[in-house]
Amino acid sequence: MTVGIPKEIKNNESRVGMTPAGVFELVKNNHTVYVQSGAGEGSGFFNQDYQQAGATILDTIGQVYAMSDMIVKVKEPIAEEYNLIQDGQIVFTYFHFASSEALTKAMIRSKAICIAYETVEDEDGSLPLLTPMSEVAGRMAIQQGAKYLEKPVRGKGVLLGGVPGVSPGRVLVLGAGTVGIQAAKMAAGLGAQVTILDVNMKRLRYVNDIMPSHVVTGFSNEFNIRKHIKTNDLIIGGVLLKGAKAPNLITRDMLKDMHPGTVIVDVAVDQGGCVETTKPTTHEDPIYIIDDVVHYCVANMPGAVPYTSTVALTNVTLPYVLKLANLGWRSACKLDRSLEKGLNVVEGEIVYKEIAETFHLEPVFA
Repeated sequence: MTVGIPKEIKNNESRVGMTPAGVFELVKNNHTVYVQSGAGEGSGFFNQDYQQAGATILDTIGQVYAMSDMIVKVKEPIAEEYNLIQDGQIVFTYFHFASSEALTKAMIRSKAICIAYETVEDEDGSLPLLTPMSEVAGRMAIQQGAKYLEKPVRGKGVLLGGVPGVSPGRVLVLGAGTVGIQAAKMAAGLGAQVTILDVNMKRLRYVNDIMPSHVVTGFSNEFNIRKHIKTNDLIIGGVLLKGAKAPNLITRDMLKDMHPGTVIVDVAVDQGGCVETTKPTTHEDPIYIIDDVVHYCVANMPGAVPYTSTVALTNVTLPYVLKLANLGWRSACKLDRSLEKGLNVVEGEIVYKEIAETFHLEPVFA
C-alpha cells in the first residue's frame, strides 16, 4: 500500500502524522511511504531523516494525496484539503466530527474511508489513540492556566502554588478521565488546592486513592458546579462523551458568579466544549474574555509541544497503521474490533451512531 504523510496546515499545528521510526517500519513491511517536504520540521524531523528511513519526499500536499492509498495525519482535514481527498482513500487522523457539520458533510461527499483516532476503542472502553494526546493536553492545561492567571493577561494575579504565608491557588477540574487526572496531577504538583468532579464514582474512588490529600473529589452536578466556580481560580474542562458533542456543564449565566480574572481552559473544545461560551481558538490568538472571565480554548493544544506529541502519537497509532496497510481497511477492521470502532464515515455514509445523532441522521450501521 502507498501511505502518505502530508504537512499539517491547521493554524500553528507543528505535529506530523508519523516519525521516521514509523516510516521505517512501514517500509520494512514493503509499503511505499510518501512524505511531503518539510512535514516533520516542526517536530524536529527533517527530510533526510525520512529519506534515510526509506520514504520518498514529495514537494506538494496535492502530490501526497494524489499518490497515496492511505493518508495518515494528526488533525482533521481543513477546507483547503477537502477536494484533495479521493473516493475510497483511507484517511486516518483525529476527526472530531461532532464539532463540525461542515467537515462531516465534506467527508461524506468525498466518499473516503474516515477512521478517527478518537473513537478507536479497546474492550475495556479505553481510547488508546486519544489517551496520549489527552495526557499531553491535561498537563498543558495547567501550564497554560497558570500563565493566564497572571495579571498582565487579565488573570486574577494568582500564583497557583502560593508562597509561605499566602494560600495556594484553587483549581476545579471537570471530569476524572485522562485529561482530568493529568491536570489534577500537574496542579497538585505545583501545590494548588484541587477539586475534581465526575459522575463516575469508580473514577472518583480511583482519584482518591492515587492523589495526595490536597486533591479532593466531588460528584458532578449543576448544584456542585455552581458552588465551586465561585471560589476557584482556574477551571479545567476535561469532559468527554465518546464521539459525541460534549455537554455544556458551565452555562453563560454562570460566568457572573466567577471572580473577575478567573481562567477557564476548555480541553473539550475539540468536541464542542463543555462550557457554553467556548469557541475554538488558536495558539496564535489563544484567549478571549467574556464577563471578565478568561477563556483559553485552543483546539490543538498538544501542537505546542510537537516533538513530545508526535512521538507519543506514533507510538500508539503505528500498530493500527500497519494493520490497515498490510490487510486493507475491510479485513483489518473485521479482525480488530477496536479499529472497527474507529470507522466514522465510510464511502459517503455515517457509520458511527453518536455522530449521526449529533446531526439528526441515521447511521448505516451502529
